[in-house]
Formats: sequence, structure tokens, C-alpha cells
Amino acid sequence: MDNGRKDPALVVVQLTGGNDYLNTVVPYANPLYYDYRPTVAISEEDTLRLDDQVGLHPKMAQIRDLYDEGMAAIIHGIGYANSPRSHFRSMDIWHTCEPDTLGTEGWLGRLTRELDPRKENAVTAVSMGPSMFRALSLPGVPVACVEDLDSYGLMTGISDREQRERIVERYKRLYSPAIGSGPVMDFLGQTGLDALRGAEVLKAAPERYSSSVEYADTPIGRKLKDIAQVHLAGLGARIFYADHGSFDSHSNQQGMLESLWDDLSAAIRDFFDDLREHDAADNVLMLLFSEFGRRTHDNGSGTDHGAAGAAFLIGEPVRGGQYGEYPSIRLEDLEQGDPVPSYDFRGLYTTILEDWMRVDPVPIVNGTFEKLDVLLAKN
Repeated sequence: MDNGRKDPALVVVQLTGGNDYLNTVVPYANPLYYDYRPTVAISEEDTLRLDDQVGLHPKMAQIRDLYDEGMAAIIHGIGYANSPRSHFRSMDIWHTCEPDTLGTEGWLGRLTRELDPRKENAVTAVSMGPSMFRALSLPGVPVACVEDLDSYGLMTGISDREQRERIVERYKRLYSPAIGSGPVMDFLGQTGLDALRGAEVLKAAPERYSSSVEYADTPIGRKLKDIAQVHLAGLGARIFYADHGSFDSHSNQQGMLESLWDDLSAAIRDFFDDLREHDAADNVLMLLFSEFGRRTHDNGSGTDHGAAGAAFLIGEPVRGGQYGEYPSIRLEDLEQGDPVPSYDFRGLYTTILEDWMRVDPVPIVNGTFEKLDVLLAKN
């Protein structure tokens, strides 16, 4: 594998809502787990064993296969100190790397600026969904927001090319006078022009795409298929962001996690099969994260907000295996009923930024943090 020939790409999948760590990476050999969770525990028989201590949720078979192939790494106990156990605040912290103040700049927005300081490519960063994720947000940095690649862009229903181009030119002239007429209008005007540029570039992706892989018709399946199309089109996109969820399993956790992990595992398998079919998997790294884990004890049908969680890195560049220690779930070691984070998430970001994306991580994550030796090929 020679990653030096290709620019490294990063795909981030956000597990929105607080994925349950203990029911994702199951400590099936620990009797306390079953004592704490009489209702929602995954049985030892159903757990997809990774070793003699832990295994994966039974609906994560495709991810377990990738783990067995050496393409998946599990990072245990990830988080940060003094978790607020709030969805919004926790996501803000993960998105901005600002645990002590309210951050305004997304870490991937900073990365996009570093990768494309002159804003020469409107699709360096692509956000899959109806709105842009805060991790990508940075004033002056263009991000293409795509809800559906097949219908992405402006006036897609106009089939006559000349008519469409005339309307686009009028639209550009409408926006252009706004530039320089005040900070708000300047931002809106530039955003409009960036959207036009992104739409023009990305419309080529479906036209160039052909694959034997049939993705399941699920929201995450469609998102990862769209990401594959853009990556395979060779448009210079380097950062992709999508979400999946909600994992906010206060109730009906068993059914909820079964459906969520079934859809996600299948979509990830299809995504990497698709890239491999096109000899385009060697420069793609995928990160799965959630804003926090959940409580050790169930509440009768689910689990409530917690602290420590698990993250996953998936792809051919990954040194598969488990990293860090599974946090203790003994009562005397818990904080507010939760396993305590043992690894700062900014260390994982630092690993990705420095060893994979080839940039200085310090100004992006706001400090120096412990890296992991989790990548086979450091760019």
C-alpha cells in the first residue's frame, strides 16, 4: 500500500444521542455487568466475542468481520473530564475541542482551512445532511452541505443546460453586490457563491459512479453511498461528515440498538466493499464517535446519560485491535454512576490530524495530547 500517491481522506460518522458503551463493546466476562443490567444486558451467548473479556453487540457482525481482518480499532474509555452529560454541551466539546469554554470554531473547519487555505476547492469538506455540523463550522471556510446527492444543487429540475447557466449567472450577479457591504451580508453573499460552486462540482459525482455493490435503502446507507460517489469521482474532497441515530436510549434500548447497529454495520461493510472494488480504499480512514456513553445500571428499559464511551477507527490504514483500558465498572470506581473516561478524545484527534492528515494538530485541538499508535501507514 502506497498512500503517498493519494491525498488522505477522513470520513466521520457521528453516533448522535449518546451510544451505550457497555452494550456496544460488551464486558460479557464481568458478572457486575449482568448485576447492573437485568433488563438490557446482552447475553454472553449472543455477544460477538473479540477476546476472553469483551465482545461486540450481536448486530455488529460486519464490523466484527472488519476487526478480524485487522481493519477496525476500538478505543476504550474515550471522553474528557467532568462530563456535563448534556447532549448539546457534550457535542459542542467534541466539535470544538473546548471543554472549558463555549467554542465557536469546529475542529474540522480548522482542518479544512489548513488543507485549503486559499479556498480553491468548494468541496474540500462535505457535510451529509440537511444542515452543517458544528465540527465543520468556521466563518470563511466553505463546506458543501448535501442532503441527497442525486438532487443536490440549485434548479436541478431545469433540464436545458443553457437556460440553467443563464439563471446561475443571474444568481451570481445577485449575490456579488453583497460582498463587502457589511459582515452579515458578506457572509451570506459568500455562502451563496460557495454553495453554487459546490453544487457545480458535486453534480459530476453520480454521473461518474458505477458499482456492483447494492447499499441497503437506509438513511446511513444512502449517506455512505453518496460519500463513496464523491470520493470515487476524484473531486478533491478530503473530509466527509455524516450522522446516524438517535442513540438516546432511555427506553426500548434493545430494539433501538439492534436497528441502529444493524443498519450502520451493513452500510460500513458496503462502503468499504465499494471502495475496494474501485481500488480506492487505501487512503480512507473512518471515525465513529458519540458524545458520551451511558450509565452502568439500566433504568428498567434503557440507560441514562453517562460519561466514558468507545470510539472506532476503521479502514485499511488502521492497525486493528483494542487501545486503552476498559474502564472499571466497580461501584467504588464510578463517578455519578458512570465509568470514568480514561483517554482524552483530543488525543485521538491528534493522532488523526498528525499521523493521517499531515497537519500540525496543536492549533486545531488547542494543546498537546497523547497519541495512539493505531495507524499502519503514517502519512
